[in-house]
Amino acid sequence: MTRTYKVTYKTYLNERLKTVSFHGKVTHPLYVQVTFDRKSIFFKSYYFELFSKPKYLLLAAGKKNSPAIENAIALENELIDFVIDKSIDGFSLERFKKLYWFYCRDLCDISEDGFRDYLLTFFNDEGMPALANAITNGSKGKILFDIVQDLKLALKPDLYSKLIDNSFHYAPPYIPLYGFMFEQKKWPLLRLTVKEWTDLKTKMTFEQYIEQKYPNQDPKSLVEQIEMWLKSFKG
Repeated sequence: MTRTYKVTYKTYLNERLKTVSFHGKVTHPLYVQVTFDRKSIFFKSYYFELFSKPKYLLLAAGKKNSPAIENAIALENELIDFVIDKSIDGFSLERFKKLYWFYCRDLCDISEDGFRDYLLTFFNDEGMPALANAITNGSKGKILFDIVQDLKLALKPDLYSKLIDNSFHYAPPYIPLYGFMFEQKKWPLLRLTVKEWTDLKTKMTFEQYIEQKYPNQDPKSLVEQIEMWLKSFKG
């Protein structure tokens, strides 16, 4: 007789760890426990980590609201239900964890460092090494998208156009993804996860955004590039 095991989980504040500040609120870190076949795994909430990043503190400045622990809990529960459904056939904790760390990721977050590296290379190639270092080092912990928007005011139009056009060939798609996310989402939950990206409606809306904002780019080709880029994170 084959025995069927139920998958259970809970999100909880890990009181075994030291308290931290989460947007001005002192709290224990948010953790997840997933149990299957009388075995459990424990790990820190991705959304708690994401919304704790300095860029969210910058975005929260001057606003009445900011990401709350309740937001992270709700997103975790939604994600975990999604991943369990994806992995229920032949379920294992190892497979669950692998899929969790793939689908939870914020596309804007994982493309940011690669785009920062692109800026370093671009300005070095343009004979501006001091500017290259100032932007790449000074942008850490800041909102890189806003810095690039300011470059539109600071650079000659031809150079800025070259910067953006070349990025579609030599950099992760941070700029179009962040711009799309910022138009679609409302503060304080600014994110565009792999889970959301798998929704066909999201991709179709993204293609419409590219047609409007970057008419010289092929939207379907860009979506295909993003799909290929994401495969490197799936493992």
